[in-house]
Amino acid sequence: MANGNEQLVEELKALVAQDDVMAVKEQVEQLKTQFYREYHQQLEAAREAAAQAAAEANEGAEDATDEAAWTPEPDPVELQFRELLNEYKQKKAEVAAKNEAQMQENLQRKQAILEQMKAMAEAETADVMGNLQKMRDLQAEWKTIGQVPPTNAQEIWKLYQQYQEQFYDLVKINIELRDLDFKKNLEMKTLLCEAAEKLQENPSVVEASRALQQLHDEWAEIGPVARELREDLWNRFKAASTVINKKHQAYFDQLHAQEAENLSKKQAIVEQLKALDFSKLKSNKQWDETTEKVQALQAEWRTIGFAPKKSNQAIYEEYRALCDAFFKAKSNFYKEMKEMLNENLRKKRELLARAEELKNSTEWKETADAFISLQEEWKKVGPVARKFSDDLWKQFREACDAFFNAKREATQGAREAFEQKRAAAKANFTKRVEGMTDRQKLIRMYENLKQEIKTAENNILFFSGNTKSANALVASMQKKIDTLKDQLKELEDKIENMD
Repeated sequence: MANGNEQLVEELKALVAQDDVMAVKEQVEQLKTQFYREYHQQLEAAREAAAQAAAEANEGAEDATDEAAWTPEPDPVELQFRELLNEYKQKKAEVAAKNEAQMQENLQRKQAILEQMKAMAEAETADVMGNLQKMRDLQAEWKTIGQVPPTNAQEIWKLYQQYQEQFYDLVKINIELRDLDFKKNLEMKTLLCEAAEKLQENPSVVEASRALQQLHDEWAEIGPVARELREDLWNRFKAASTVINKKHQAYFDQLHAQEAENLSKKQAIVEQLKALDFSKLKSNKQWDETTEKVQALQAEWRTIGFAPKKSNQAIYEEYRALCDAFFKAKSNFYKEMKEMLNENLRKKRELLARAEELKNSTEWKETADAFISLQEEWKKVGPVARKFSDDLWKQFREACDAFFNAKREATQGAREAFEQKRAAAKANFTKRVEGMTDRQKLIRMYENLKQEIKTAENNILFFSGNTKSANALVASMQKKIDTLKDQLKELEDKIENMD
């Protein structure tokens, strides 16, 4: 099966090769979604092509493909993509484990710093200058320490802020130094407020939300500002954050609404598939028309996006099962059709063999009856595969024509004598009629016409053939029979009027 995803494999390979696998997580997920969307579309197209090929083959070929037994060939590109995903997952798991261990170590280091900060913040007497430098050292060390487990981050940060504020409230003797730190922190937090407000211009809601989280992490690492500025500064930062968070929530609300609508559309398609009654499809035309409907529904399905995650797989499996059931039933129909065509082929070949045996017979009456019987049986036998139909019929007609042409030539003299005899009988009949009453004449004429029509209808059976002269003779005799029947009807009317 052709696959156009080689470029996606190369992109994934480049991402997996990067050192920071956590940084490319979203890119990997996007590649995965794109790859398998295209892969399943190609797989569906291959399945449909196999089903269509099976349908076309069953109309005229002996060795039709059973669509129900079709399975896709292993796709080396998909296998390579899956191996790269497994490699990425393994690397991510290793990084996650390493990060978890590092965060635990970071937690222990920060807890040790907090113990020291707490001791300085709660000390009744202290070496203020020594403690100021020690506090700065602890703050510097704190900033060099990476993240802690998320479950501990909030508590650790609150304690850090608390002990800083307690300490700076305690060391009022060094107001200038504290004010300098407050000013520096104010500048840094003001920049964070501006950056948060700038994020409102980012067209990507997801990127803006992720960047905002980074700003919050930086905010937590910066020390306090002057007490009279703290609330206003925090409210500014919080207001900018609220705008981004509302956009982020609205984005996902819209996404969920679209997914719900997609689920409704897919459920409607499933209901249409459920409504199909395979038992009523008895002909190629009916199966072809229904196949077009199913393929149209499949095409519509492919235009619909994802349903909600909790329902997406279930609705797809239901849809896939219904499609498989339809094409399996179609395959069984054509399999039975093939068996019927083969049986009809066997029967017609037997009739042809019997015709070949009889075509040279000179037992005109018995053989003519036999051929007429063979022709009737031929009509009763159903169709055969198109590639055999014309040739079989041609051979059968040739065998019939060979006999009837030979019979016509052999009985030509008999027909001429019959015609002469019939002209003499007609004259004799006219002569006899002259001595009868009008009603008797009409009744005698009526009975003779009935006999003449019966004789002509019997004789026409002996002039079957597929040559121009034989067909002309049959047409002439049929025309004569029709004329005699018209005359018979006129006599019936006259007799009825006389009565």
